[in-house]
Amino acid sequence: MALPSRLAQLQAKACEATRFAAKHGCAYQRSLVEKNKKYVVEPPTIEKCQELSKQLFYTRLASIPGRCEAFWKELDQVKQLWRNRKDLNVEHAGVAALFGIELYAWFCIGEIVGRGFTLTGYRV
Repeated sequence: MALPSRLAQLQAKACEATRFAAKHGCAYQRSLVEKNKKYVVEPPTIEKCQELSKQLFYTRLASIPGRCEAFWKELDQVKQLWRNRKDLNVEHAGVAALFGIELYAWFCIGEIVGRGFTLTGYRV
């Protein structure tokens, strides 16, 4: 398929999506806010938003020691598995292999995205 026809097709789909969003977007937004009313803070002021932002930041900051502890526990488990690798069964080896493949796939996808969704690095 030629590039100009693909571009026209993509443009038509984008226009269709824009029309759909314009027609149904407000109703969707209203229903979403109504469903999640318990999370809305009244009155919605700038000061309240800044306070919530600080609460989120410091809550995340306070969770770092717990995350570090969990990381070191998992690392100790991996070390223990490595020490007893002769006792590994096929299931554990398969899970480890799938995890490695998943990491490699995410790396490859990240590289492709970083190059602007091109496989060779050259844009046409």
